[in-house]
Parts: sequence; C-alpha cells; structure tokens
Amino acid sequence: MKGILLDTHAFLWFATGDEELSLVARDAIIETDEVFVSTASAWEVRTKYRLGRLASAAVLAHDLAGAVRRLELTELPITFADGDLAGALAGTHRDPFDRMLIAQSLNHELSLVSNETAFDEFGVTRIW
Repeated sequence: MKGILLDTHAFLWFATGDEELSLVARDAIIETDEVFVSTASAWEVRTKYRLGRLASAAVLAHDLAGAVRRLELTELPITFADGDLAGALAGTHRDPFDRMLIAQSLNHELSLVSNETAFDEFGVTRIW
C-alpha cells in the first residue's frame, strides 16, 4: 500500500483528539508518511453539518481545508475513475460517501482507516 486514507469519522476523531479513534488507527496515522483525506469527506462533513446531524464538527466544518493543512494531511481529489468504480461496486452497502472512500482506497492502493467492518466485503485493507 502506498499510504492510508481516512474515513470521515477517523479524520474528525483524529482532528479533534477524540478517544473514539483506536490506538492502532492513531498510531498508523502518526507513523505513515502519506495520509490522505478524501474530497468526499469534505462533502460528507459539510452536508451532515448543514442538515444538523454533525453539530460536534462545527469548528472543523467551517475550515476543513485548514484542518487538513494544519494536521499535515493530503487532500485526495475524486477522479472520474473513482466515481466510476464507486458506482459499479457490487454489495449491499449503499452509503455514497462510503462507496467513494472504498473506491478511492482500491483505485489508489491506500489502506483505509475506518471502524466500518462492512468495508471488508469490498476487499479494502482496513486499519482499526
């Protein structure tokens, strides 16, 4: 694997120092040279915050790009190939944000930091 990609909750928990982030995940983030945050996570955080479902992310929601820079993480843009794979993935998991993260993990050969065991059915390398 070339690096790691943070699921949205992993990004939020890392950024806020939340103890919900496992020690294994936290260590992987700290010790890995290339740690990515997907554009899909920005979309997810802002959407859920706007809908009132992510009040705990208020400070981050207003400056996600700044948080990514401060934490020395790397933005991972969504490519056409990522969108194509996300739409084509078989399986029962329907969340579009999760499907995009799965597709990006596979397309870019990145381990995915997530507590979502449902991701395992897609063949990603998951760290938790």
